[in-house]
Amino acid sequence: MVPAPNALLALLTLKLLDKERRSHIDDFNFDEALGLFAGLNILPKKSYATDYSYRTTRENQRALLAGWVRALSRVLFPEASTFSLDFHPIPYRGDPAGLDRHYLPRRGMAGTSVQTFFALEQDSRCLCYANANLVRADQPGELMRFVEFWYAVTGNNPHWLYFDSKLIDYAEMARVDQRGIHFVTIRRRGAAILRRLQNLPRSAWTGAVLDTPQRCHQRIRYVDEATTLRDYEGPIRQIAVDGLGREKPTLFLSNNFQETARNVIIRYAGRNRVEDGLGISVNFFHLDCLASEVRLNVDLDAAMTVLANGCYRWLGKQLRGFEKAAPKQLYRRFVETGGTIETTAKKVIIHFDKRCHNPILREAALDQNLARIPWLGNKRIQFVFP
Repeated sequence: MVPAPNALLALLTLKLLDKERRSHIDDFNFDEALGLFAGLNILPKKSYATDYSYRTTRENQRALLAGWVRALSRVLFPEASTFSLDFHPIPYRGDPAGLDRHYLPRRGMAGTSVQTFFALEQDSRCLCYANANLVRADQPGELMRFVEFWYAVTGNNPHWLYFDSKLIDYAEMARVDQRGIHFVTIRRRGAAILRRLQNLPRSAWTGAVLDTPQRCHQRIRYVDEATTLRDYEGPIRQIAVDGLGREKPTLFLSNNFQETARNVIIRYAGRNRVEDGLGISVNFFHLDCLASEVRLNVDLDAAMTVLANGCYRWLGKQLRGFEKAAPKQLYRRFVETGGTIETTAKKVIIHFDKRCHNPILREAALDQNLARIPWLGNKRIQFVFP
């Protein structure tokens, strides 16, 4: 029997090595090095990898993510407090199935898909939560489920949340405010609101400069005011901004009245990081290569995407000058490297072939002070460069 940690490592191998599907695992059937990575002689066949995915439940994925965050937070985001949240529909291309229809941005229309939810920690750019076991009725409450997950893992609520206007409704937004969590989102532009803004005198608008790097539209003007919303208790802050490259003003909503309007706008611009993270997950970790029409199977695949993303973010942090490098760049320059592996009673010795980026690996000294690998008989790793 293949133990659970080794089975998960075998699935993680596909994510780390830029392989699209589990069915492609046959390419590695006789690769002893990849088998060693998973603590096996060789990787299991695709039938086992697929079968194992059907054995897990949402509770298993949640426990896996909780353990991952506890271990990774000390290394990459010890003071995490700000998160960007977003949904991502994975299109289903097979025969009609019992799946909901969601809007697919790439197609510009609604289609049969599996809805997934991701949370990204802002400073480290690490994905730290995922859920693909969602139906349409579950979507409004998913933000609070992430908040409860984070509180259970760390003992603290998030301090700031950035999310799109369609993520939750106003009633759920009130629950976030009652929890003492600051948020920034945008509001849909109604015709009555736009007419009122157009009739405001010029003196009602305040000018500002967004000195964010590589930004095309830096000079803006805004109106900062308090308003009320249906199903939202109490006043909420609304900032109408003109000059962001759109014909009509953009409406920002926040429950924080102390932050300057300029900082609130800059904060929401940081939400693009979760969109970048999802783009990377699609292009390199092949998130859109749907693992199954069964949501629980896709849920495990989404959890493995979170783990793989954290692995590459950790690797980039260790390599000087590559802290913000994309996983595909790190894979091409450092992971996809030839060499030989020698195993002894106490060590796994990796001999690298000659390559121009080896000095960066040598400088990082990744094998120094490295903990013993439990699934390799508590052996240590040693790097040898030509």
